[in-house]
Amino acid sequence: MYEDFVPERIAKLRTQKGVSARDMSLSLGQANNYINNIENKKSLPSMQAFFYICEYLGVTPLEFFDEGNQNPESEQGAVERNNARYAPRQPRRSVPHKGKN
Repeated sequence: MYEDFVPERIAKLRTQKGVSARDMSLSLGQANNYINNIENKKSLPSMQAFFYICEYLGVTPLEFFDEGNQNPESEQGAVERNNARYAPRQPRRSVPHKGKN
């Protein structure tokens, strides 16, 4: 089941991110054909590599396997923007006014 799902999901998320398989492979510190081999079902990533792939794609492993979530990166971005909007703000410090004493 996941022999097909993992390569197809990586390809979809990579394409949504707008990066080539080669650039993604090199960014992960792998050979230039690493992601291409996964997407063409010649190999599967190790568990450690899978976590790096998720981090690179900006998704959690749960989001990666959530087939109903077609665009998890934008969902994660929405959560982060929402959290930033309601985060407590630091009080503004007053700047001493330079003037004649």
